[in-house]
Amino acid sequence: MLKANPTDSFLNHALALEYIKLGDDAAAQNLFEQLLEREPGYVGSYYHLAKLLERNGKEQEAIAVYEKGMHMAKEKGDQHAFGELRSAWEELTF
Repeated sequence: MLKANPTDSFLNHALALEYIKLGDDAAAQNLFEQLLEREPGYVGSYYHLAKLLERNGKEQEAIAVYEKGMHMAKEKGDQHAFGELRSAWEELTF
């Protein structure tokens, strides 16, 4: 399906999650970053990218991703995503 539609955000997000399951954080990070560059309003990817960064000891980068995700979620009116991002951000920053 990705060959037919290589920029499909849902498919790229799902593939990035599969890379995480396989232990390939570098491939997952690359996909999440490409996806968010192309479609910054795809708020679910901010959480997973930030968690990946956090897991790899890149706390400051993770904080920045959480903050950008919160901004985008708020802009879209997605209170659920905003709440999840904020909770994760608070756990990391407090």
